[in-house]
Amino acid sequence: MSVSPLLILGNVNVDLVMGEVDGWPAIGTEVVVPRSEMRPGGSAGNTALALSGMGIAHRLLASVGNDAMGSWLAGYFDEACSTWVIDDSDTTISVGIVHKGGDRVFFTAPGHLHHARLEDLLAHIPAAPTASSFACISGGFLMPSLIEGTSELLRLLKQRGWQTAIDPGWPPEGWTEANKKRSLEWLSLTDYALLNAEEVKGLGENENLDTAAVTLSGRLGAGQTLVIKNGPEGATAIRDGKSVSAKAPPVTVIDTVGAGDTFNAAFLAGLSLGDSLQGALERGVRAASLAISTFPRRYTA
Repeated sequence: MSVSPLLILGNVNVDLVMGEVDGWPAIGTEVVVPRSEMRPGGSAGNTALALSGMGIAHRLLASVGNDAMGSWLAGYFDEACSTWVIDDSDTTISVGIVHKGGDRVFFTAPGHLHHARLEDLLAHIPAAPTASSFACISGGFLMPSLIEGTSELLRLLKQRGWQTAIDPGWPPEGWTEANKKRSLEWLSLTDYALLNAEEVKGLGENENLDTAAVTLSGRLGAGQTLVIKNGPEGATAIRDGKSVSAKAPPVTVIDTVGAGDTFNAAFLAGLSLGDSLQGALERGVRAASLAISTFPRRYTA
């Protein structure tokens, strides 16, 4: 089996997305929403689905539970691009409630993500096929074994020739001192830190995004890149004190679930295909904007 220059590792789970709601209902009430959709999700899952939707070869390395939902979930992914580890557990399910304007909140049950083992991922990591090969670790804060082993995983990927990217997501416990410390260690080991604006504010310890971005990018070494995904404002990349940005086109938002993951897919695909940093940003923003404004989702015009 040939090795793809894009390797995606991390969380894949079932998403039940419902909405829209206008405000949060009172306890004990019942709300009828206009639509719902059960679909494959998780940060790594959304990235892999976007790559498939764009027709870009990749390798997804992830786990599912050994129940019926696990079989259903794995069946949505391109078999030729997927390596599955089967955990002896129920499959993790997240319920996403979409609010007016497209923002959402997730409720996630533990399931297989809490049983996934780092050693199962390490056993399947190949050598990078080219110098322009990228490995992306996504959603690690939902996987306890990955939280403890992400630094080891990043080092192994580098040893095997991969350029690395990380999108750890929002920690369920918030930005505790322990979570900040481990996140900053991960950022020190990766080539591309793929964070949204709120994550940058949390890690940069400042509600002003520009100030937080300067603080956080200042912690990175030479050649490392901080990528800030900022919703309708587009995206910015900062490397060695210099920044480039890409504006998002105006769209009518249906829901934003997986927008950042879709950006990750298109951005890393662009880099692997030889895009400049500016070009990769623009490719990522276009793909994310299209995904959040189409139903069923599209990733290419």
